[in-house]
Amino acid sequence: MGTNWLIEILSLIYSKGDPKWIQSVPIWERSPWLETMYGYKTLKDKEGPRFMTSHVPIHLFPKSLFKSKAKVIYIIRNPRDILVSGYFFWITSNFVKKPESLEQYFEWFIQGKVVFGSWFDHVRGWISMQGKENFLILSYEELKRDTRSAVQKLCQFLGKKLEPEELNSVLQNSSFQAMKENKMSNYSMLRGWLLDQKNGSFMRKGISGDWKNYFTVAQAEVFDKIFQEKTADLPRELFPWEEWSNTSRSQR
Repeated sequence: MGTNWLIEILSLIYSKGDPKWIQSVPIWERSPWLETMYGYKTLKDKEGPRFMTSHVPIHLFPKSLFKSKAKVIYIIRNPRDILVSGYFFWITSNFVKKPESLEQYFEWFIQGKVVFGSWFDHVRGWISMQGKENFLILSYEELKRDTRSAVQKLCQFLGKKLEPEELNSVLQNSSFQAMKENKMSNYSMLRGWLLDQKNGSFMRKGISGDWKNYFTVAQAEVFDKIFQEKTADLPRELFPWEEWSNTSRSQR
């Protein structure tokens, strides 16, 4: 949800809050996925400024990006929530091997045996760009906690200015409920093809901390240990959910 939410927000910033574009053009056409054959062909033939989306780790990304003036926004999210969200997505998809259970997917995830590889390696690779003027890291949790401020940060990074009413429209039309009801954004048009006809659903909950409803105590402890080991040398401010999670636990 984080990446697609960001696409929706950027689409609305581009249109200055006018929802016509997001309500008439599928999200995968507005910002094609670079690693798909469809996305590659679409982007290859496009000229001028364009949006593109990818989950590809940095070492597989086209090297031309790093010599260009393209602006890169990297959205980061609590990997525990990514694990749960990924599990529910992949069990309804028709194009990858489906996990038999959350327990199995948990093992795949912590071993990095999932699509696009280890979350830890992925983050470590992309944050190597931190400090470059054309690179912005934004957390899903930050976006959820104060969407207005996060959108303003995006506008500043992109050199875009929105009037108050335009900003309000961006917020209104990129809300979880608005996206869930927008067939151009909720991937419902892919049911029966990439997603299960009956159970295929992309928009699930759109919340932070949902992992607590699915992890066992033992899984939470295992994940915490791995997380601390693999991110020990990285700046703590990159992971705002850790502070919030610890505060929440201390209040129980």
